[in-house]
Amino acid sequence: MTDIFTILKNVSVNHQPVAGTEIVVTDVQGKPNGLLTDLVHDLINDALLFVNLAEIATADDLIARLHAHTPLPDDVLEEYAKILAERCYGLNFAPQKGQIEIIVHR
Repeated sequence: MTDIFTILKNVSVNHQPVAGTEIVVTDVQGKPNGLLTDLVHDLINDALLFVNLAEIATADDLIARLHAHTPLPDDVLEEYAKILAERCYGLNFAPQKGQIEIIVHR
């Protein structure tokens, strides 16, 4: 299995990084997880403005770069580290909804 960092780094839509509005985190039955989805949206829409994922090899590198180059507090970075390490069990593309569902086991 993979993690959310790997998904964000490697999945693109029309050769562009995924947008926060396209991502929904769900459980294996397809039920959305609002808390995890909101964290991913915050990460994509706010933190990733400061870095280029193509230049970053690991989630730890990303957190270190955000720590060095943003005013984000440590508790926010800790939450980002947790969500980036969340194990993924698959992706579901839902074009009728305009969504990419990242499937986690919660």
